[in-house]
Amino acid sequence: MDPTTFLTHSYAQIRTSASNPPGTQARTLPSPDQLATARSALPSPTNPDFLPRRGRGPAATLAHLTRDIAPGLAGHNRSGRYYGFVTGSTLPVAEAADNLVSAFDNSVQVHLPGQSISTEVEDVALRMVLRLLHLGDEEWGGRTFTTGATASNILGLACGREIAVRKRLPAGSEDDGVGELGILGACAEAGIREVQVLTSMGHSSLSKAASVVGLGRRAVKELPFSEAEPWRLDLDAVERELQREDVASIVAVSAGEVNTGRFATTGAEDMKRLRELADKYKAWIHVDGAFGIFARSLPDTDEFSGLRQSTAGLELADSITIDGHKLLNVPYDNGMFFTRQSSTLEAVFQNPNAVYLSSGGPSSIPSPLNIGLENSRRFRALPVYAVLVSEGRSGVADMLARMVRLARGVAAAIAEDPNLKDDYELLPESSTPEATHVVVLFRARDHGLNGVLVKQIQDSGEWYVSGTKWKGQPACRIAVSSWRVSVEEDLEFVKQRLARIAREWKQTTGTQGSG
Repeated sequence: MDPTTFLTHSYAQIRTSASNPPGTQARTLPSPDQLATARSALPSPTNPDFLPRRGRGPAATLAHLTRDIAPGLAGHNRSGRYYGFVTGSTLPVAEAADNLVSAFDNSVQVHLPGQSISTEVEDVALRMVLRLLHLGDEEWGGRTFTTGATASNILGLACGREIAVRKRLPAGSEDDGVGELGILGACAEAGIREVQVLTSMGHSSLSKAASVVGLGRRAVKELPFSEAEPWRLDLDAVERELQREDVASIVAVSAGEVNTGRFATTGAEDMKRLRELADKYKAWIHVDGAFGIFARSLPDTDEFSGLRQSTAGLELADSITIDGHKLLNVPYDNGMFFTRQSSTLEAVFQNPNAVYLSSGGPSSIPSPLNIGLENSRRFRALPVYAVLVSEGRSGVADMLARMVRLARGVAAAIAEDPNLKDDYELLPESSTPEATHVVVLFRARDHGLNGVLVKQIQDSGEWYVSGTKWKGQPACRIAVSSWRVSVEEDLEFVKQRLARIAREWKQTTGTQGSG
């Protein structure tokens, strides 16, 4: 079979294996039998023929992949009821674009406008994202695609470290910084004994990023507003920390917090104050907006005014993390990073003395390898570009609105529905459905059921939720993030399944109330 015929056949076979019959929902997880079959089909390292001298050939290998491996994969792209983590599905146009990326296999590393349009597509896609989020594309000269929010948070802390330290260097040394002198040398010359990261319920990747950029996980300091609202950032505490002598600071704003979906700042006034403090004390503001920042793209109506207010002022930050593979529904892996000046990224990530990697002349578009972690890079921009061209501002807003409406519907049902409210509790305790973005946190009132609730849901294969903890106790977390959402149908499904779980638990255990 010639390569073109094989690829045409393979795309059709892959789509057949991934498609659902009309009117049906795919399983969110493979069954134990499917996992066992997939495992048994894998070659064993103890087998002398583990890596055979003669391969199976493309056709037999494709059959193995679609017949044995594919059924053992999770179904979050094929089901609108995968509510775990914050895991988006993939819009069809994004999947098509990603196939095109593989077909042409351009490595987007050097801006070579005479050889490929890829870097220009990337720049246009990033500008379109800024417009979508009402951030203003001219104000963010440093912009690049990453593998996801973790990589973007690494960029954010690396840039924050660079500038917060550089601002304290002696006159005449401002062009050196950490990128040239290293963290120890730059801090010694600047008279800095500590670089701290101030946050409130910051994502775990923030601590990883602090470790990677040499600050250390202990540099991340939690400054919760109160016990009742730990996701909110205590700005008075931030001010006290910024006043510490010989300490450089990065303020990391969670928008939103992964367990509750809530926001560290309450609106423009909080961000204005934070901006004034950062300017006064030479600090850097980084926003981890992986999924929450998309609240800025919701329809401009009263229905979503509270969420839009919660994200007001984020444009005052110095850098922003965004995930594409969450609410924008493009394939893994896809993240974005924005900062004010491209020169800040270049100070950290420049590839020096590599003439063979030169773009050959000045350009308004920097070579991506000089503004990010990777030299070799997948053309991640194309699926984002395809979604924004296909759906437009209103299409994306409508998709996001469906996610919010379902999440709010679930929150309202847990809090108010007579068939659910006596068996389940909406969290945090002060929550209201109106404050819900796309994350719903709750628990069963019966302690026994609460301990097995997540497993019961996951084992059903019909839907998927994440397990977490709230105030030291198990909790259940629904994150609505798929374009496949059908608000009325999915809401009724969730309500019926939660009611049935509670009813069957009472019948099995003989309990009637919380225990």
